Amino acid sequence: MKFKLHSLEKKWILYDVGNSAFTLLVSTIIPIYFNNLADNAGISSINYLAYWGYATSAATIIVAILGPTLGTIADLKGFKKKIFFISLLFGAISCVILGFLSSWIWFLLLFIYDSMLTDVSSAERMDEVSAHGYAWGYIGSCIPFVLSLVLILFYETLGISMQTAMSGAFVLIAVWWLILSLPLLTSYQQIYYIEKKDHPILSSFHRLGKIFPELAANKKILFFLIAFFFYIDGVYTIIDMATAYGTALGLDTTGLLLALLLTQIVAFPAALFFGKLSRKVPAARIILICIVAYFCIALYGVILTSQYQFWILAVCVGLFQGAIQSMSRSYFAKIIPANKSGEYFGIYDICGKGASFMGTILVSIISQISGSVNYGVGALSLMFLAGFAFFLITDHKS
Repeated sequence: MKFKLHSLEKKWILYDVGNSAFTLLVSTIIPIYFNNLADNAGISSINYLAYWGYATSAATIIVAILGPTLGTIADLKGFKKKIFFISLLFGAISCVILGFLSSWIWFLLLFIYDSMLTDVSSAERMDEVSAHGYAWGYIGSCIPFVLSLVLILFYETLGISMQTAMSGAFVLIAVWWLILSLPLLTSYQQIYYIEKKDHPILSSFHRLGKIFPELAANKKILFFLIAFFFYIDGVYTIIDMATAYGTALGLDTTGLLLALLLTQIVAFPAALFFGKLSRKVPAARIILICIVAYFCIALYGVILTSQYQFWILAVCVGLFQGAIQSMSRSYFAKIIPANKSGEYFGIYDICGKGASFMGTILVSIISQISGSVNYGVGALSLMFLAGFAFFLITDHKS
């Protein structure tokens, strides 16, 4: 039977198309711009990679502090859309001012958006709807990304400065992000919620104090979050630092950006394929396959020295990137209480995107100690190994 998306599911996916453009900007163009600033300041390539990792870690720590509180508030009746809109507006404005400032706001938007999945789709459709979200996000984000590349790669031909080109790219991404968010904002209704009985902030802290005993009692959710912490941390570190890694190796900037564009293109059909596969193969099995694939990708990073090897890496990442993200999101959505989705997804994204400081710091420290960025990336294989072990435990919990 052909899978057909519902209207609200399409609008939820459309936000992913807008939001993914910012993700691509943060993981590709901004690191190159930062590298240009670092070169002008006389900073070495190894220290550049380390400093970029430390900066990314600082942004994610902010989320670790704010995420759980806002997640519990978002579960209250009528609050999820309000918090989402305020964060979106602030994020887009920050993107115009300076892209990196809005990265931590994007993390906060991510868990609220993810928690909406329980309101826009049913449990039996979540795997495929989640896969469609990532798939269309990958391919749709290529449109503003290519336009941004034209500005940045041909700024001299266009008669503008690099600074002006970067500013133009930030504005373009912010406008794209906002426009594609409007259909979801105008149509979304919070179905699962908790009634507000007292002050929302006091209520959030009270409920937050109860979530940890709940996690201790529900071993399946607990061990999944531990597994997710390790393996998705490695995935996001590869995404966030791919351009910085290639640049530190001295690879051609234009080639790096085109290779990462290829990753987006490959990820589109791959994510749809795994989404369709989830009808026959359990999401847990697909997640384990993807963890093994990423373990091999991290080890491959140890021997990467040339442009063509980076292109191979880009294709391999594209094949499994959408699957591991989308299946993890839908798997988690199905094992948590629907009326506490914001609360639980706040923890989920702290264990994921909000906790990616561990991977970036690991790469940064190993790179500086060994004097090799290859060993730094290779160290991420330990994250996938730990994630695989804990997920095996998760899959055997009732």
